[in-house]
Amino acid sequence: MDTLFHRFEDVVKGVIEGFDRIVFKGMLMPVNFVGGMQAFLSGHSVLNKDFKDWATSQSAAIINAAEEYTNKQCGSGIDYIRSCHTRKEELAHKQQEKIGITNGLIGTWSCLESCRTYKAVFDKQASFPQLKKTESRCKHLYFYYDHPDLGFMSIRLQTWAPFEIQIALNGREWLRRLLDKECVRYIMQGNKFLHIDDYEIAQQLMDTQLDTRWEDLLSGFLPDVFPTMPDLFSFNKDIPATYTWTLWQSEWAKDYVFADPGCLKSHMNHFLHYAFITGTSDRVLRYMGRPLRENGQPYPTSNPELMSRVNLWYDGARIRHWVDHNSIKMYNEQNVLRFELTMNDPSRFKIHRHVQGRPDSEKKFLPMRKGIADIPVRAKVSSDRIRCFTEQMATVTEPITFGELIMDVSAPVFSSGKRYRALDVTGKDLIFLQAVADPKYSVDAISNKLLRQALEKTPWTNGLTGKKLSARVGRHLRLLREHGLIKKLPKQQRYMLTDKGRKLTSALNQVLAVSIEDLAKLSA
Repeated sequence: MDTLFHRFEDVVKGVIEGFDRIVFKGMLMPVNFVGGMQAFLSGHSVLNKDFKDWATSQSAAIINAAEEYTNKQCGSGIDYIRSCHTRKEELAHKQQEKIGITNGLIGTWSCLESCRTYKAVFDKQASFPQLKKTESRCKHLYFYYDHPDLGFMSIRLQTWAPFEIQIALNGREWLRRLLDKECVRYIMQGNKFLHIDDYEIAQQLMDTQLDTRWEDLLSGFLPDVFPTMPDLFSFNKDIPATYTWTLWQSEWAKDYVFADPGCLKSHMNHFLHYAFITGTSDRVLRYMGRPLRENGQPYPTSNPELMSRVNLWYDGARIRHWVDHNSIKMYNEQNVLRFELTMNDPSRFKIHRHVQGRPDSEKKFLPMRKGIADIPVRAKVSSDRIRCFTEQMATVTEPITFGELIMDVSAPVFSSGKRYRALDVTGKDLIFLQAVADPKYSVDAISNKLLRQALEKTPWTNGLTGKKLSARVGRHLRLLREHGLIKKLPKQQRYMLTDKGRKLTSALNQVLAVSIEDLAKLSA
């Protein structure tokens, strides 16, 4: 259940969640390392020392093919950009508005930018030149489209070996095209939908994006932008003339579309204030799935770089938490409240998968990969991280009283023919509930081990240690599960707070922290 949506359902028209900007990188693996490139040149009867001349001729062929393709599609050639700092996307939008293109290639631009390539260096030991990797500069081609299925998108092609390619899509642009086909009306500004006639259909269409055959989709652009590629590998049929694709960067966004901008702005100050004061370093690290020690500090070998920033953002405001190369943020624009996770380094998140290259192996918790095979689980992890953030924001305005929360767990429950006693929130269960009420569990999982560490020096243990203490913690975890305060994570001995549990533990923290004087003022 989306607690934040239900909290503001009177003023929120709908919610859509899915990919925003996604950037794929393609590499020709047979020539992406020195040995492979040298073997490739040998197959073409090209000496190592002649690599530069060969690469220059290939680059010219790619550019000439792109010139011909652009002239055919747009009636004009490639436009050269003098500075690599020029925003190509802005040029493409201006070109689109100028000539009124609504479908197909908008234009092609070229720019001299840094690249990874090779150069021939004389090897004294081998007595002949060898290739070595180097950083250099070469011409890159930028193809911008308003695609009939994918909307506004771009392709960046390195014209110098090893011919890396980058394809940037946008999930919201993609949704725009899908809504057009379904004849669902909408109002869109930039990459945000300010209104959609049917949010349920829109979300169903967003979900279909995850079923895409990514390799077929991405490779389908190669005949247009890199038509000379098959000829490069024609000498050896054993070398596959295909790119290996990775999801280099992804943005997963969840948008709450309010009835009007004024309604959202009236709540925004509370959201920002609460997000900032609760955005402690340990909680932000848990938002991003980073392991911590029991004292809330990162492990010495982790050494994460963490930064939080609050600033004005167009007509609204934004708070953003950075952890190393990944970030999570919240901001408002017009009548849209957006929560967004940017993932540049998926290896920081552990997932349940097979060992690379061993599909028959037992699944283990291993770092997430950038490969397109992990896109579905990447989407799920991103959604879970954002859910932690939104659920935390949902506690800003909680209308239920503490007394009502206590009454809900003050009666025994029956499950599978067994009776489970009532919880004594202010009595014998108080210490255990205080441990579970630790704010870190709003964004992290609860485990028997963590609770034992938190409770071992408290009177609640009654002097128990080891397996006996573990058994007692386990029984109480079962009790909380039956009362609906926690739920078990699949295939793990870990638990997450439910919405009911989050309300109770949040209220318990606040009640225990307030003074009698303050309580008297509130009740007056």
